[in-house]
Amino acid sequence: MAVKRVGIKEFKDKATQLLASEDLLVVERHGKPIGFYTPIKRADPEKVREAAARLDAKMEELAKRLSVSVEELEDMMFSDAR
Repeated sequence: MAVKRVGIKEFKDKATQLLASEDLLVVERHGKPIGFYTPIKRADPEKVREAAARLDAKMEELAKRLSVSVEELEDMMFSDAR
């Protein structure tokens, strides 16, 4: 992640463009930092789907080993959390 230093006027004039980038922004007034913008990294939807599929497969495998349904396994795992 790159760090970009911008003056307050540039930030005001180009906020939409600057905030669309993945750069960490240091907003400055008269060369001194007055604020920071740290973008949130967006999750890759394909990686999220792959992780969910792996989790589903592991849950099914574990449920089979325990001779219970996936729903029963979920109840066992999360009954205290509810």
